[in-house]
Amino acid sequence: MPATSVIGLQWGDEAKGKVVDILTEQHDLVVRYQGGANAGHTVVAGGETYKLSLVPSGIFRPDVQCVIAGGVVLNPAALLDEIDGLIARGIQVERNLMISNRAHVIFPWHFEEDRLLNAQTGGEAIGTTLRGIGPCYRDKVGRSLAIRLGDMYRPNFAERVAHIAEAKNRSLAGYATATDAPAPQLDAAEIHRQYAEYAERLAPFVADTTAHLLDAVEADRRILFEGAQGALLDIDHGTFPYVTSSNSSGVGVAPGSGVPARFINKVIGIVKAYTTRVGGGPFPTEQDNDTGQHIRDRGNEYGTVTKRPRRCGWFDAVAARYTARLSDVDVLAVMLLDVLSELDELNICIAYEVDGRRTTDFPAHVDDLRRITPIYETLPGWRREIDDVRQFEDLPAEAKNYLGRISQLIGRPVELVSVGPDREQTIFVKP
Repeated sequence: MPATSVIGLQWGDEAKGKVVDILTEQHDLVVRYQGGANAGHTVVAGGETYKLSLVPSGIFRPDVQCVIAGGVVLNPAALLDEIDGLIARGIQVERNLMISNRAHVIFPWHFEEDRLLNAQTGGEAIGTTLRGIGPCYRDKVGRSLAIRLGDMYRPNFAERVAHIAEAKNRSLAGYATATDAPAPQLDAAEIHRQYAEYAERLAPFVADTTAHLLDAVEADRRILFEGAQGALLDIDHGTFPYVTSSNSSGVGVAPGSGVPARFINKVIGIVKAYTTRVGGGPFPTEQDNDTGQHIRDRGNEYGTVTKRPRRCGWFDAVAARYTARLSDVDVLAVMLLDVLSELDELNICIAYEVDGRRTTDFPAHVDDLRRITPIYETLPGWRREIDDVRQFEDLPAEAKNYLGRISQLIGRPVELVSVGPDREQTIFVKP
C-alpha cells in the first residue's frame, strides 16, 4: 500500500496544506490525525484561496475521501462553520468527509479553563490559541471528565454533560479566585441543547474511522496522512513546554490514526526556506530586526487562524535535521523559496555553540536552547524573482546551491520546491 505522511519539520506554518493538496490526486484517502482548530492550512487552487483548520486539505479533490481521525480534538461549531463555508463555495463535502466517533470534543468549559489557566502562567506565554485544545487533551488523558464524539449519541449524554458541568463549575471557581476574575457559571441544560444540535448535524459524517482505515490498508488503498503544526511543537519531543498538546512529529501518525507505522512507506518533511515561530519559546535563529520584518512582509507571515505575526529568522539546519530523523523523513519539500529572492546574502545555521562547545545536536531542554549561539554559513542570494520558474534547471544557480546545502545538512534529498502559493508554482526535482 503506497501510504505517505506529510510532516512539518519546524514550528508549524510550513505550507503543508499546499503539498497535501498537490499529492491528493495520487491518493484515495487523506487523513488528519492530531491537533484541533488551532491548525491553519491554506490551499490556493484555480485562483481561489481556501483556509482550513479541521477538514483535511484533500477536500478539493472530489474523488478523494477525507478522514478526521480519533487523535483530533473537535470544536463542533468551528467544524460546522468550516463545512458550511466549503459547501457555500461549491466544494463537495457531504459525500467525501468522515469524522471519527473516537475524536474528543471541546466544550465551553475547555474555553474557560484555557482562558483562566493562561492568565495564571505569568512570564512568557506557552503559545496557547485559547481554543480549548490543551484542556480538552488534558481531559482526554484524565479520562473521567472527557466526552468523545460517539458519546454524544448515547442516551445518557445529557446526564454526562450535567455531571461534568457541575464538576467544572467548582474547578473554574477556584481558577477564577486565583486570578481575581469573575467565576463563570456553566449552564448544563443549554450546553446539552446546543451540542445535541451539533451532534444531529454532524451525524451523517460520524463513523468508526479506525476500522475504516484498517480496511483501507488491507485493501491496498492509497492513504495520505496530513500532519498539523510542526515537529518542534511535539508534546514529547519538541521545545517543551512551548509546544502543542499532541504528537505533531511523525511519531504521532500511528496513535492518532490507528494505522500501524509500518504501513507508511514514504515520509515527506516540509520546511520553509527560512524559519518562523508563533508565540513564546526559544528561537535561536530569530531575526528581530529589519531582515526578520522583510521576511515577514514578503512571506505574509501572519497566522492563518490566529492572525498573529510570526517571528521570523534564518533557516536552522540543526533543528530540521533533528526533526527529520525523529520523523524518519525520506525526502524534503522546501516551501516559500521565493520569499528570499530580494536578499543579497542568506544565512543557514549549521551548528550551535553552547558554553564554548560546538554541537549539531538539538538540546532537550529549553534553558539550554536559550543559551545557544547559532553558527552560520553565509551563501549569496539570487536577487531576482523566481515565482514564474517551473523547472529546477531554470532556478538561479544561487537558489540551487542554497537548496543543495539544505539537503546536505539535513541528509535528505529535496523532492519538491515551492515558489508561490498556487498549485502551479511548484517545482518537482528529478532524482
